[in-house]
Amino acid sequence: MELVEIITQKSKMTEDNILSHLDNSNDGYYCSFIELGHVYSYLIDARLNIFNSDNCWAIAAERLGFNPRAGGIILEISYFGNCLQNLESCNGRITNSYSVYPIDSTNFSDTVDGEMLSPTAQFWLIRGRQIPVSHNRLNYAQIGIELSDANDIRAEEAGRLIAAQNPDLFRATDDELYKCIPSSLKKILVLDEWFHKDFQLRQLPTISDEQLKQTYELNKKLAGVGEMSFESFAQLFRAHEKSSNDCNSNIWNDNRPSVYETWQQIAKVIVNNDIEMYKPTLQPNTHWKHWPDSGSL
Repeated sequence: MELVEIITQKSKMTEDNILSHLDNSNDGYYCSFIELGHVYSYLIDARLNIFNSDNCWAIAAERLGFNPRAGGIILEISYFGNCLQNLESCNGRITNSYSVYPIDSTNFSDTVDGEMLSPTAQFWLIRGRQIPVSHNRLNYAQIGIELSDANDIRAEEAGRLIAAQNPDLFRATDDELYKCIPSSLKKILVLDEWFHKDFQLRQLPTISDEQLKQTYELNKKLAGVGEMSFESFAQLFRAHEKSSNDCNSNIWNDNRPSVYETWQQIAKVIVNNDIEMYKPTLQPNTHWKHWPDSGSL
């Protein structure tokens, strides 16, 4: 079944269907599962919003992060469900997320120098409110933020402090959450922390022996492959291909949502409309401290 069908089809609301939807949420293009450790974006905060009504269900996951390449602190909302609507598209393909910029873009660019908070920055204009930014290193230490630079303060560190001091300021509004969710659905559960595993499979194209031969000949003409024979070239490629497939197999077995209690219990909550079925035994790990590789590239 194509992913677009999985996203838009109103399948029966069962625990198995919900978990299967989450397991198959990554199409290798513009739909993916929640990635707290995204290497291009420093994690600041996260939240889950759970909705249901009759035979409909939806999950809206919020991930707040600083993406230096995009030049801003971005609230990305990712959607999962059997009755989603108004999903955006990119390059002709559906996407299950969209981005909100809570901080005024001009104000942000005026107060950040590269990835660092400008020494002259006084406030961020967040959702129309002037929120002071702190240059007092003690304020960061008091809530456990260990500044990474001896002299400067990074933008994500300033964001983490403000998010801790104003816990609802960066959260998605109901209008933003319901952008892709029917208004008939009721928000039944909100989680500000949970136990999470990133689940991103490597996308591996299928390459035939003939295609591999053509690749070898092309590289031989353009760049040269030294004295390497086609047989050696093919053996190296197939070994790398097997390694990638083995890695995907391990990720699928260990990290897909259906194999651990967080999503198993959330599926039970949705189907039974009973928040008491969410009784986690695993310690939450969605705080940014648990994702040191986020923003590492």
